[in-house]
Amino acid sequence: MEHYRLPRKIKKSLKQTMWLYPPDEEGNCLMAFPARSQEDYIAIKKGIAKKFPEGTKAERKKLQKKLDKEIFIPDQVLKTYVEDIIREDLRLSSYTTLIEAKNSPKAIKAYFNFVNAYQLYEEGEESYGNICCIAIDSARKLLKRKPKKQKKRKI
Repeated sequence: MEHYRLPRKIKKSLKQTMWLYPPDEEGNCLMAFPARSQEDYIAIKKGIAKKFPEGTKAERKKLQKKLDKEIFIPDQVLKTYVEDIIREDLRLSSYTTLIEAKNSPKAIKAYFNFVNAYQLYEEGEESYGNICCIAIDSARKLLKRKPKKQKKRKI
């Protein structure tokens, strides 16, 4: 079997963006890795797999502005949001992560993203369900405490 190779610059540009296949019946999208897989690269060339997020830079900024809108909701309402969109075995950890994000100045944007994305999801825009999950993952990442580096003591 022949090894799959791409020119360095093309490979680098493909790695810098996220590529998704069209959603299935349940609304789930598979991720494509065209820098590693020849089948994914061919799917991109045929137009099957698309770049995420689609649209121009101005459209993405408009979407981000819509998701960053400051909305605080009661914890009980947040719990119903999480129960509706997250599978059962991840609900408790997702809920506690969002509560911590609500009270953290570093991760509060992830909380706003979750709330706004869920409200858009409720209005019928199915693609915002994925953004809710991405917001929870980003809140977890922002809440992780990095260990402080200890200074070497001179004797």
